Amino acid sequence: MAKRFTKPSINWVEIEKRYPPEQKNNYLAFRAKSAAYLQRVQANPAEMPKIDWEAYKKLIPQSNIVEKLKSALEKYKIPYPKDIVTSQIDAQWKKIEKDIQQYCAEQQKHIDAASKELKRIQSLPKFEDMTMEMFYYLYPDKALDPVNRPTYWPHNPEEQPGYVTPEVKTSKTGH
Repeated sequence: MAKRFTKPSINWVEIEKRYPPEQKNNYLAFRAKSAAYLQRVQANPAEMPKIDWEAYKKLIPQSNIVEKLKSALEKYKIPYPKDIVTSQIDAQWKKIEKDIQQYCAEQQKHIDAASKELKRIQSLPKFEDMTMEMFYYLYPDKALDPVNRPTYWPHNPEEQPGYVTPEVKTSKTGH
């Protein structure tokens, strides 16, 4: 007889955390279907009902038919499939677990860098309150510098002397 589960082993809270907000309806539908399936399974008894052979012997005049059915039913065993996949899955998991941890560590570095940059951006003054001097102080390589790097109006790269188009740059490098 197969093992009877007494409670679901699904951590719904953890799954819900990983679901994107725009797919909340899909998650709720999946959870409802799973609950309905579990309810249907639990509505059935864990063991097969016992057959009252004596009652059948009383009802059927030829008792040897009942005995044959009883012996045939006792001999008949439903083979439960052997679990050959779990060991393969565990072996694959052991192989990739280190890669997953390494990937998560790399992504955490990116997350930390992005969080740091986000904090830096949030600490800047509002665009409306920023002066040209503040911008020059915060971004000296991007700000207009008329003394060290004079530019001509409209101060975009295409209008400056010595500008080389990207097509020409790539043809000079041979790519």
